[in-house]
Amino acid sequence: MDSLDLLRTFREVAMQGSFSKAAKRLGLSKATASKYVAELETRFGVRLLNRSTRSVSLTDAGSLLLERSQPVMEMVELTQVELQERANQPRGRLRIAAPVGMASGDLPNLLAEFLGYYPDVNISLQLTNQVDLAEEGIDVGLRFGPIEDENLIVRRLLCMQMVVCASPVYWRKHGMPKRPEELAEHTALTLVRQGIDPTWRFEERGRKIDVPVKSRMEASEAGPLINVAMRGLGVIYVPALVVQPHLDHGELVPVLGEFSRKDMWLSAAYLQRRHNSAALRALLDFLESRIGPKSNYAKRQAQCQALQKEAEGKTTDKTASPAAPAASATV
Repeated sequence: MDSLDLLRTFREVAMQGSFSKAAKRLGLSKATASKYVAELETRFGVRLLNRSTRSVSLTDAGSLLLERSQPVMEMVELTQVELQERANQPRGRLRIAAPVGMASGDLPNLLAEFLGYYPDVNISLQLTNQVDLAEEGIDVGLRFGPIEDENLIVRRLLCMQMVVCASPVYWRKHGMPKRPEELAEHTALTLVRQGIDPTWRFEERGRKIDVPVKSRMEASEAGPLINVAMRGLGVIYVPALVVQPHLDHGELVPVLGEFSRKDMWLSAAYLQRRHNSAALRALLDFLESRIGPKSNYAKRQAQCQALQKEAEGKTTDKTASPAAPAASATV
């Protein structure tokens, strides 16, 4: 039996001066209340109550325990109330881990909006590309791509379309590939997590296509690679979200959109727990409402993808024409 239950029973008997009254207040039988006090006496190795057929009184040891246990029980009861409030009302500190690249995206604005809705919630944000949620005490981790850890619960938020792109200058000089396999002959700018011998994965009607590429430059984040690609020095394969402004302005031109892989999701991962806090549940629901599969953000993304494919087809047609001017390679 839990020590707190034993102590709570002892205190109630001592204050009521009766096993029967204490048992009634605690919702126990008289025999159970007597058993709990006897077990507490056994654990301490000392008699706590003097018992008679008519009354119950404290021993010297019992008086000491009743006095010293008062602040302990008050703290336990206060903590219990606060924990129950956190289970029902979003409050407390949430520890969130997210990829470094999300620092300059929509994440800060989303978290700011979330904090505006829940003034009793605080956030600790850790920007990292690798994190052990359990070891580092993280409540929820935002991650790109497949998550294979069976100890985590994964909630998919946003399908991240991957895009192959390079500058108009690069495509004019080296030609646009018609199939993913042709990228093996191009100069690649790769992310470190794509491996020492980087392989870019594509899909064609459900069939996976793995293409080994020649990396001239690698980086832990997409930002430097994007800048180098815009100077005409290579091809990048990154989430469309991080290069969308450059695609919109024609600084980078996408290719092979029909072969883009479909398993790259932005997901929220958290540990399997029976009782997650109200703050965590609120954050997960908030993110799903803002960027989840049924959100307006996802609908706008689908529209952008459709427009991008249309623009990509027009760009390919113009580039293929020998009479097309140089500027026609832009979106």
